[in-house]
Amino acid sequence: MNHDLYLIGVDGGGTGTRVVLGDTHGRELAQATAGPSGLGLGVTNAWQSIQTACAEAFGHAGIALDWSRCVLGCGLAGVNNRDWLAAFRAQAPNTAALAIEWDAYTTLLGAHGGAPGVMVALGTGSVAAALSADGDFRAVSGYGFPSGDEASGAWLGLRLIVHAQHAFDGRGPMDDLAHDLLAQTGAQDHDGLVVWLCEANQTAYARLAPLAIEHRKNPFVARLLDEAGVEIGKMIAALDRTGKLPVALCGGLGAPLRDYVPRVYQRRLREPLADSAHGGLYLARLELERLDGR
Repeated sequence: MNHDLYLIGVDGGGTGTRVVLGDTHGRELAQATAGPSGLGLGVTNAWQSIQTACAEAFGHAGIALDWSRCVLGCGLAGVNNRDWLAAFRAQAPNTAALAIEWDAYTTLLGAHGGAPGVMVALGTGSVAAALSADGDFRAVSGYGFPSGDEASGAWLGLRLIVHAQHAFDGRGPMDDLAHDLLAQTGAQDHDGLVVWLCEANQTAYARLAPLAIEHRKNPFVARLLDEAGVEIGKMIAALDRTGKLPVALCGGLGAPLRDYVPRVYQRRLREPLADSAHGGLYLARLELERLDGR
């Protein structure tokens, strides 16, 4: 194995980017974060965020960043779009090696350490995936904002803002939830909210999601969170009809939504062993082993 190289695990989503820097001896050297790098927000923006985070991680480790000595394992939202993926590869720096997978795959690797299991990732978007005992990888959901991503931050935010719309019109109460939603958007009136809606993307909607947890006793929110739990249950059922695989809820909304998962699945829930960035690091190591085996 080439010990002059560095391994970088990248988790790139619609809200932010996380990287983990390691060496070929299995030691973790540093971590860093940056802005979004989901490909749906632009390939150039994605690489800018990844490069910013990598530079920061190398800085924390006291090492000069040299792309030619880096093996990257990237788990990114949006790689299912072949055009985006091709553009991303075309803009890559001159690395020693670059492995790119769907962030669902790296999140699954991190959650169960490469062992069989089910993972439901709940962040800006959502996706669920499973690895069977025979190594078969399957995924459900992950169709993207706005038509999919059930139980995600963007999905919650898209529904939460309706509460504020109704409050403005008198179709619903101008309660604490509505006030907090309007404060988050900065809208002072109907037209101001329309402007916000015209400019909002999945990241903007996902930033509203913490208000669902904060106002979980609000009747509107309580129904919404119960609906989110039902959607999570559907994903689990679709991936493992045997009902035997362990299930990890990952992402920023994994822990907050745990109690809303239907009771039939509760006994199978496990804490994820690691996050998607560490899954990316695992992927980078597999890529290095593949290169050494050539």
